[in-house]
Amino acid sequence: MYSIASYGKMIADGVRTASYIEAMRRTIAPGSVVVDLGAGTGIFALVAAQLGARRVYAIEVSDAIQVGRDAAAANEYQDRIEFIQAPSVTVTLPEPAQVIVSDLRGVLPPYQDHIIAITDARRRLLAPNGVLIPKRDMVHMAPVEAPELYSEMVEPWQENGYDLDLRSGRSLVMNSWRKARASSKQLLAEPKCWATLDYMSVETPDLQATVNFSVNRPGTGHGMLLWFDTILVDGVGFSNGPDAPELIYGSAFFPWLQPVDLDENDRVTVQLSADHVRNDYVWSWKTKVYRGDNSSGVKAEFKQSTFFGMPWTLSQLRKRSATYVPALNTDGEIEKFILTQMDGRTALDDIARQLTTRFPNRFLNWVDALSFASEVSTKYSQ
Repeated sequence: MYSIASYGKMIADGVRTASYIEAMRRTIAPGSVVVDLGAGTGIFALVAAQLGARRVYAIEVSDAIQVGRDAAAANEYQDRIEFIQAPSVTVTLPEPAQVIVSDLRGVLPPYQDHIIAITDARRRLLAPNGVLIPKRDMVHMAPVEAPELYSEMVEPWQENGYDLDLRSGRSLVMNSWRKARASSKQLLAEPKCWATLDYMSVETPDLQATVNFSVNRPGTGHGMLLWFDTILVDGVGFSNGPDAPELIYGSAFFPWLQPVDLDENDRVTVQLSADHVRNDYVWSWKTKVYRGDNSSGVKAEFKQSTFFGMPWTLSQLRKRSATYVPALNTDGEIEKFILTQMDGRTALDDIARQLTTRFPNRFLNWVDALSFASEVSTKYSQ
């Protein structure tokens, strides 16, 4: 979840926010019904009301929604904005929306349940001929010379200065990507489009494509740089690329296992996949570097995945096995007990007192037990 300070930084990103407001200005007519999907602190919902929307549904799962409620009251829009704290896929509205506006991306558009939420909202909440903002995102990539970014990732694990072998950590960070910023001068080939997300037609959250590059100058390749450009509505959008003003999103740096000396006309082939698993993505990138135009002359080959960037223990892997027979631990027993007491008749006060009696080694006092029970209640109660 984002902090309130993080939402403030999004609002303060002038290029992003001004572009969204211009897109809304072009699409929201007086009397429109608007959905602010993933509303956060409600800035787009407030703007929609300001532009004359008859009804605005601000849908947000986190407690940041309370900031939006307070802001709606402060601006006297509380009668036109309905705030709904729930995952959007569970929400049913009494009327379709002419406009759905959202910014559910992270550094890149494939982020958590972004695409699933957009696809579901388009099918269930959008009126025929309605408008989605954004309309389309294009994800671009290029091989990059980024020695400082690379060193920041690997040096703590291979040159730590403490006479310790920490190479086990290096293999993990080399299978992870990070938010970064690089200039176009650091790119070693012309950028290519890896994926285009047309939100009016996208159906699956999984993305995969192979992209080929021809190196246009000698240099040392350290990995791939990814970013996205967006079309919010026709004629309105922004770029998040190396030559554009730096925005809140940043770019993504996918490192290679080793730096590679590249010559002009070398070829780089990258197969990049983003597979949605539960509520996030597993990224995989397979890289081959060929000498010049000779397809048989392979200079380097890497196979990487964020799955291998996780420090899995044998115990964790064993518990994930299909043949594993699970039994509840103490915390599981406690949650099970709380859930059985959530019968619509028993107050949290009573549940907490029972917890201190049943699990005295787990809870120091009633306040500690109430805090735990409240967390379970927040997650599961109606």
